[in-house]
Amino acid sequence: MRLLNLFCCFLVFYDSVSQMPVAEGKSVQQTVEILTRKLELLGAEKQGTFCVDCETYHTAASTMGNQGQAGKLMYVMHNSEYPLSCFALFENGPCLIADANFDVLMVKLKGFFQNAKANKIESRGTRYQYCDFLVKVGTVTMGPSARGISVEVEYCPCVVANDCWNLLMEFMQSFMGSHTPGIPSMFGNKHDSIYSPGDTMAQYMELFNKIRKQQQVSVAGIR
Repeated sequence: MRLLNLFCCFLVFYDSVSQMPVAEGKSVQQTVEILTRKLELLGAEKQGTFCVDCETYHTAASTMGNQGQAGKLMYVMHNSEYPLSCFALFENGPCLIADANFDVLMVKLKGFFQNAKANKIESRGTRYQYCDFLVKVGTVTMGPSARGISVEVEYCPCVVANDCWNLLMEFMQSFMGSHTPGIPSMFGNKHDSIYSPGDTMAQYMELFNKIRKQQQVSVAGIR
């Protein structure tokens, strides 16, 4: 029975994670409400809530030999769809999937990796089910402030991107309109590969980093 539970934890179907721009003259929350209203008019039904969070760790200065050497970043992430798991992603590197005690390990590794607490970011919102599609519309926040909107769309019967992308895109166009994303860049050379939970988390990592950079540009512009 335990083996079966472990397998179920890591079974995932193909999905797309993208950023939805804030509608002109509207706030983040108002844009989220517009999106969810469109989904409900299509016939989608609420199926609870979700949360994806990400904390950034950088290599400690004491571990770098050269003073001018750039430190490496590691992103430790959690997804409410996988409550018993923790994901560690490196820039342009692999995705490690561990159990929830990985957070405790990171505390013990503080001599090697230091937590950039100001960079914590998360997406939280409502799950919707529409036929074979699962849609998650989330508000992305850094600290107390809303910074953007995430849209994750999962097509449940399929685990290979190349087999269902056109169908997924057609469905997204029904409520995202001209903001429907193209196929994620990470699938450029792996259209026929089996989709995994790590692929979802890598998409969220890219989205969160994009929003962080937008925030940095915004702050620089104010100065």
